[in-house]
Amino acid sequence: MRRRFAPIAALATALCAIPVALAGSGADPGVSSTTILIGGTSPLTGPAASYATVARGAQAYFDFINAKGGAAKRKIEYRVVDDAYNPAQTVQAVRRLVEQDNVFAVFNTLGTEANLAIRDYLNQVKVPQLFVASGATTWGRDAAKYPWTIGFQPSYAAEGLVYGQYIAKTQKKAKVGVLFQNDDYGKDLLASLKSGLSRSGSKVVAAEPYQVTSPDVGSQIGKLKASGANVLAIFATPTFAIQAYVFANRLGWRPLIINNAVSATSNTMTLASEGGKNKSIEGTISTTPLKDPLNPRWKKDPGMKQYRAILAKYAKGANPNDANHLYGMAVAYETVGLLKGLGANPTRAGLMARARSIASAKNPFLLPGVSVKTGKGDNFPLQQGQLQRWMKGRWVPFGGLWTSKRN
Repeated sequence: MRRRFAPIAALATALCAIPVALAGSGADPGVSSTTILIGGTSPLTGPAASYATVARGAQAYFDFINAKGGAAKRKIEYRVVDDAYNPAQTVQAVRRLVEQDNVFAVFNTLGTEANLAIRDYLNQVKVPQLFVASGATTWGRDAAKYPWTIGFQPSYAAEGLVYGQYIAKTQKKAKVGVLFQNDDYGKDLLASLKSGLSRSGSKVVAAEPYQVTSPDVGSQIGKLKASGANVLAIFATPTFAIQAYVFANRLGWRPLIINNAVSATSNTMTLASEGGKNKSIEGTISTTPLKDPLNPRWKKDPGMKQYRAILAKYAKGANPNDANHLYGMAVAYETVGLLKGLGANPTRAGLMARARSIASAKNPFLLPGVSVKTGKGDNFPLQQGQLQRWMKGRWVPFGGLWTSKRN
């Protein structure tokens, strides 16, 4: 089953051309005797288009599984619609996926604001909002209120706390300047960073927001430098994170840089290095639950070999060093496990019940020791990671795995 990445403008035509065959009169929408249809949105264009590789990685893994017979003898059809990182477009696309395409579940939709925009609707119509591609605290905190919604990646609250604790432990009286996206994503990271710094001699001395529609963050970086900060925390998507490095370099500013995980893939860091000319990048700190495609440690690793083979066959031309592909495969791996567990008669309610009781310790794309786990009071599937430092063109992990309190 090849990938179906379609712009919204073309979606209406496609809807009319694709019938949905049900397994029986009592079957949930999206289920036929031979296929199961899931859908979601991704910024294939727009300010966050670099994240399109998350959906592409997931699609490649589904294609790999389909070639082996599918999940519980059903091929997985994954329909991805471009929302250009615009929540209004996300709402339109998801309504069409649910009401016209009749998807079984909405899967892997990317972005905090995009997912918040559709959460009430999906919970009202009882359609799974499966493995939200965002680490906003609300996916765990408000799980009882929104039983049809579940996240996947480590929470921003956990991530920000880890950075704050790292700074508090390694820097004396650090002055921290923060560039953050002006929404729940950026604010979550900022608040948890401050929590990690509490009761230490270090503090946030300046925090500059930006809008996703901003042309650049040059003025924000200038203000943060002027604040006297000697640590810069970048809580931004890849385009703006790269800009932050570039503007800091132009200003001759050399703070210790903390870069959030969503913008710390090796290919993003390579772009930020400006062909090795940008020295501000060296020593950057970040965190990840994933194996790094550029780390020689994983060259002979079975999971990484499988990742590269799948990408080469089912996503020809894709950059294997872009760890967003790997993240997409990690999410798809867990989804396949859930679908297989539903057996011959999959239901939406059954899918969410299984999503709330995951115990998966062998996802081949995650770091050893990182488990995917949910249960009562445990609503974030991933709550582990490892700190890493950018050195001479690649990430070098240090310390052991960190584990946050699950919520």
